[in-house]
Amino acid sequence: MDKILVQDLLVRCRIGVFPHEREHRQDVVVNLVLFCDLRPAAASDNFEDAIDYKQLKWRIVEFVESSSFRLIESLAAGIADIALADARVQKAVVRVDKPKALSYARSVGVEIERGRAL
Repeated sequence: MDKILVQDLLVRCRIGVFPHEREHRQDVVVNLVLFCDLRPAAASDNFEDAIDYKQLKWRIVEFVESSSFRLIESLAAGIADIALADARVQKAVVRVDKPKALSYARSVGVEIERGRAL
């Protein structure tokens, strides 16, 4: 299966369980792997046959920046739903990292994998 990769998308949102975390928007870093068949786009070299990852990025940015989740697990699941809204995406792997969430660690993250029911 072919893959589209979106790496290190930096977005800000309200995220966290503690009151001090919810006072201000925080950085999160989103990474996506979209599993899809890229042969139609490769064969035609036509944009209409491709997944528009720029539009996907903007949908994710809008979703994340307007969200207010307590858990990064919930945020990641919402991002996966957005990716899977395009019927050509068969599976999405979403990683969300929250920089500076733990002392002595660069970030804390979750990675989820969601696919279409067969």
